[in-house]
Parts: sequence; C-alpha cells; structure tokens
Amino acid sequence: MKKQPPEKVSQNEVVFKVEELEPLLSPPPMALKPWTPMYIELRGGKKMVIRQMTKEEAPALLPFIKKFLDVDHDFYDIVGARVYAEILGWYRNRLKDPYLLVGIIDGELAALGNGRLMNKDINISLHTMAFKRGLRAGAAMYYAKTYYTFEILGQKEFWATYESYNGFKRWGIGMAQPSYPWPEYQHELGGAKVFYITKEYWDASIKKYLEDYLGTTLKAPVPEDLLKQAESFKIPENPEV
Repeated sequence: MKKQPPEKVSQNEVVFKVEELEPLLSPPPMALKPWTPMYIELRGGKKMVIRQMTKEEAPALLPFIKKFLDVDHDFYDIVGARVYAEILGWYRNRLKDPYLLVGIIDGELAALGNGRLMNKDINISLHTMAFKRGLRAGAAMYYAKTYYTFEILGQKEFWATYESYNGFKRWGIGMAQPSYPWPEYQHELGGAKVFYITKEYWDASIKKYLEDYLGTTLKAPVPEDLLKQAESFKIPENPEV
C-alpha cells in the first residue's frame, strides 16, 4: 500500500537493517525456569531420560518428523506437519516462549513433547509423540509436560486439544479434563476446543492419575551413566506407527 507523506521529507527512501527488524519479529522471551534432566522407569524396566532439546539438534530431527506426513492413519500426517512447523518455528525464532523436551532410551530418541507459554499463568500444550511403541513413552512425556507446567514453572493452567481419538480417549476423557466454551475460547491448533487442567485439579487428581497409570514417578538427579548416554541421541530410522 502506498500513501503520500503529509510533510516534505529529506529522504524518499528509508532502509532498515535486518538486525533492526528481528527484535520486532522475535519478541524478547519470558524468563523460563529450565527443565532439569530427570528420568523415569518405563514398562519392561527401560529407563528414559527426559531433557530439553537443543537448537543444534533440530536440523537432524526435522527430516525424521517429515516422514510422518506420509503416514495415512490415526492423524499422524497432520500431527507430523504441525510438529515439523513447531520445531522449525522454534529453531527460526518464530514461536513465542516454546519448550521442547525429548525422551531418550539407551541413546536413542524415544519420544518428544513440546508446548509454549501463552503468558505467566497459561501453558499451551502443542504435541506429544512416541517413537517406540508399548513402553508408554508418550504418556511419560505428557506427564513431564504437565509436571513442568505446575511443579517447575508454577503456572495456573495447562491447555490442550486433540487431533486423534486415541489421545482424546487417554487424556481428554481419561483425565476427565473440562473444556472452556467454544468458540469464546479456542486452542491455537486450528481454533479447536480447549481442554484444560488447573493447578488445583493437578494437585487433587491428575498428578496421581498419571503416576498410577505409569506405575512410577519422575526422578532426579539422573545417574551419571544415564545422563552420559542422553547427551546426544540417535534418531530412529523409521517411525513406529
């Protein structure tokens, strides 16, 4: 759009440097308390270390996530597309206050969970993905995200929505999550219905539900040998779906 200036100007062209524009496109982050590495014992005795992913690890992970776009069942394609965009948005500084946790078993990526902070009170759950089946690694990551929200960040609410029937059955219905009236409240994943957990509900019921479902709890500190194995991770060759 063009419009003539209301005043005589000495320069007809104003040039911006990209480093002057970048602060407007990537707003300053909130001061997030970091996730301290923890571990959890899964079914079969496997121990999974959960730590924050680093941006340096993102480029190698993106091609693997892209494979889910070709999976034609259980909504893996849309989840893959969205997670790919979320990781790329985090990597390119185009996602507000994100966090990304990875679960690592024996040096191999087993699961991931990501989200972001809407504000100091509300945590937006984005996605949880498991790459090893039958271990409840995905459930452990969901537990880790809610634990991060309430026990570490001290937030008041955790907002989720669901693409798949399995996820909705296990977490939305399984945890009897209430929902806000739609369309007054919308989740940012396509304007879907918001299901939520409050800090009071977490303390009264949800934390125990997740720990009972998993049969264990998150533990810290991580033993030195486990932490060493999780310093980096091998990416699975193909998704287990």
